[in-house]
Amino acid sequence: MKLVTYVLGGDVRLGAVEGASIIDLNRAYASLQRNGGNPAAQASTDAVVPTDVVKFLALGDRALDAAREAVGYANSLDPDRARRSLTTVSVEDVELLPPVPNPPKIICVARNYAEHAREAGLQISEIPIVFARFADTLVADGGAVIRPIVSEQLDWEGELAVIVGKRGRHIAREVAMDHIAGYSIFNDVTVRDYQFRVTQYTSGKNFAASGPFGPYLVLKDEVPDPHNLEITTEVNGVVKQRGNTSDMIYDLPTILEHISEWIAIEPGDVIATGTPSGVGFKRDPPEFLRPGDEVAVTVSLLGTLTNPVRAEEDSRR
Repeated sequence: MKLVTYVLGGDVRLGAVEGASIIDLNRAYASLQRNGGNPAAQASTDAVVPTDVVKFLALGDRALDAAREAVGYANSLDPDRARRSLTTVSVEDVELLPPVPNPPKIICVARNYAEHAREAGLQISEIPIVFARFADTLVADGGAVIRPIVSEQLDWEGELAVIVGKRGRHIAREVAMDHIAGYSIFNDVTVRDYQFRVTQYTSGKNFAASGPFGPYLVLKDEVPDPHNLEITTEVNGVVKQRGNTSDMIYDLPTILEHISEWIAIEPGDVIATGTPSGVGFKRDPPEFLRPGDEVAVTVSLLGTLTNPVRAEEDSRR
């Protein structure tokens, strides 16, 4: 199942993508409950299939089982009836948000591909190097990445993102994959001069509208091996990065084990797992994203995350 968070009529909803349509999981399950004679259909639905994705993930298998029932029921409906009740809507008629619009935490892994570390002239660490992103930097599929007025060194970094489904602390690598709900695509767009003018990555990684994320949260049962996914980044249709998650230095169990040594992971957390080689600042000559460009990251089984680049308006006085 591919989950999306979207806006329709001012309401934020949670849906499952079926071709060019989205099934509203809450509305579909409520309709199923009403047809089954449940007098408290909406209340019981809100308790098991909430419209907030973080609350949904926190419910675990109970919510996932209900969501699958909702999808089956919606697919059995007359299409016109489903559209009239907004149980099914067209992807083109909604505004997509990041699949987890307000993650409790966003943790990014640096230097997780040996070739990328080498091209950057940096050492390979014995343990994962991590840094934090802020949720208000996120950009949905189709949303604009903003090149800031203070720098022209805006660079791309296509990555696999992990979405946590189960809380845990001091997680053993043997059970680490049980804590994953699914996967998505991240573009860790970076302002390079701000990143490297100090030893901490925070400022260079947290400019406004610099974190494309989406378009889907693909549940893990649709991704048999997350350690064998092709990652491709294109700028204006030209391939800039091509890699495979099999080349990660630290696999997902290692990353989860390491992070959970010092902080609990929880449902809705997003972990960006690092980028392959081919970033712009190490090209000869260096290349950076410019207003009018389009950057697209494709990960096999997960789709394509596409974003235009726009210039920041100068609001300084």
